[in-house]
Amino acid sequence: MNAILTQIESIKQAFAQDLQKVQTLKEFDDLKVSFLGKKSSLQALLAGMKDLGADERREVGPALQEAKTGIEQALEVARQAFTERKAKAAIDKELYFDVTAKRPGGVRGHIHPYSQAIEEIEDIFMSMGYEVLDGPELETDFYNFTALNIPQDHPARDMYDTFWTNKKSMLMRTHTSPVQVRSMESKELPLAGIVPGRVYRHEAVDATHEIQFLQCEGFFIDKNVTVSHLFATAQTFLKQLFKKDELDIRIRPGFFPFVEPGFEIDMRCPFCSKGCSVCKKSTWMEVFPGGMIHPNVLRAGGIDPDVYSGFAFGFGLSRLVMLKYGIDDIRHLYGGKLKFLEQF
Repeated sequence: MNAILTQIESIKQAFAQDLQKVQTLKEFDDLKVSFLGKKSSLQALLAGMKDLGADERREVGPALQEAKTGIEQALEVARQAFTERKAKAAIDKELYFDVTAKRPGGVRGHIHPYSQAIEEIEDIFMSMGYEVLDGPELETDFYNFTALNIPQDHPARDMYDTFWTNKKSMLMRTHTSPVQVRSMESKELPLAGIVPGRVYRHEAVDATHEIQFLQCEGFFIDKNVTVSHLFATAQTFLKQLFKKDELDIRIRPGFFPFVEPGFEIDMRCPFCSKGCSVCKKSTWMEVFPGGMIHPNVLRAGGIDPDVYSGFAFGFGLSRLVMLKYGIDDIRHLYGGKLKFLEQF
C-alpha cells in the first residue's frame, strides 16, 4: 500500500513539473490526456482498486480521488490564466505598439544619394565658417529677379522657364539666389552662407533635365573680398568633395546679371588623366558659375558696395551628385526604384 501512495505522490510531482513547461493550448490538452486519459498512470491505479482489500481501498481511494481532482483543478486554473494572458498581450500589442522594435528580416533602409551629398556639402562649407541658410520656395518676382539685377525687360529672364502662380508676381523660385538678398537684409556682416534647396523650371524632362531639382547657392560678403577668395573657396570645396589632394581649376569669362565680373569655373576630371566619357575626352569638367556680387544686388540687400564686396557662386546639386556617384540619368534620383537606391 505504501508503494501505491508513493506512486501517487510521484504522479503529482511529475504533473506539477510538466505544467510549468506548457506554452500553448495544445500542450494543455496533451498534458490532460497524459495524466487523466484512459491510458494514464492515474487511471491505471483507479482501475486496480478492485484488486485491493477493503482496508487498502479506504486509504488509497481518497488519495487517488484527491490527486485526480487536484490535477483537474490545476489544469483548469492554469489554462484560464494562460488564455487571459494571451488575450491581454494581443490587446497590449495593438495599444502599445513599439515603433522602435526591431523587425527581424526586414528590408534595411538607405540614405538617398541627395541626402548624402547635401550633408557632405554642408559639412565642407561649415568647416570653412559658412552658415546653412534657407528661404521660401514660393517666391516673389522682386527677390527672384529684380533684386538680382534682372528687371522686367532684361533679356536674362528668357534664360528661366518659370512656373508663375495665379497670384500676381508670385512664382516657384527658379534658383536659390533669392535667399542671398533676403540674408543681406536680415543678417549682420560679414556674411558667409550656402543655400541648398529645391528650385523649379518649366523644362522638358529628359536624362539631364527635370522640372524640379536641387541647387546650392553660396556667397561671402565682407570688406576687401576679391576674386582670389572665390577661386580658393571653389578649389578647396571641390578637392574635399571629390577626395583629391590636388585638383586644378580653370576660369573662363561668363555673363550672369547678378555678378560682375562673372566666371565659369571648370575642374580637372577627377575620374581620369587623359580623357574619359564623363569629361568628353577633354580632361576638364564645367562645375559651376560664379563671380563678384554685382553692386546693384548689394544695394538691393541694403549693403553699400563702396564699402563691402563679395562673391557668389551657384551649382546644381543634381549635377554634382551625378558626377560624384557616376549616375547617368537624373530621373533615377526621383524614381524611387529600390534597385537603384540600394546601391547607396
